[in-house]
Amino acid sequence: MKITSAALAAAFALGATFTAVTPSQGAPGQAKATPAKAGNCGGASWYALTSRTASGERMNASYLTAAHRNLRFGTKVAVTNKRNGKTVVVRINDRGPFIRGRVIDLSKAAASHIGMVSSGTASICYRVVS
Repeated sequence: MKITSAALAAAFALGATFTAVTPSQGAPGQAKATPAKAGNCGGASWYALTSRTASGERMNASYLTAAHRNLRFGTKVAVTNKRNGKTVVVRINDRGPFIRGRVIDLSKAAASHIGMVSSGTASICYRVVS
């Protein structure tokens, strides 16, 4: 997918975060990822609503964002799909999930990056990166 610089600038101006990292490559300027703690693993699902999030911003399914029960808004989290090893860095901007066994809800874009859109859910581990 080709993104023009004007589209990228507009997306960043709206607060979008575009970071996808596979296990074999680190993000530029970042140290290698450390394994997530066992307590930071569980189920994940994705959602694509257009309502306001708990942080007050409008949900946009094309941004790399997520909902977590108690992490601070703005926290960046690396989420890894345990089935395929794909990782995406998301920004927490909402509260949830509210289903037992799930630890994070991802935007549709984030779910797409780690290959879980078609299944709807995935077993993941996450770690706070900033």
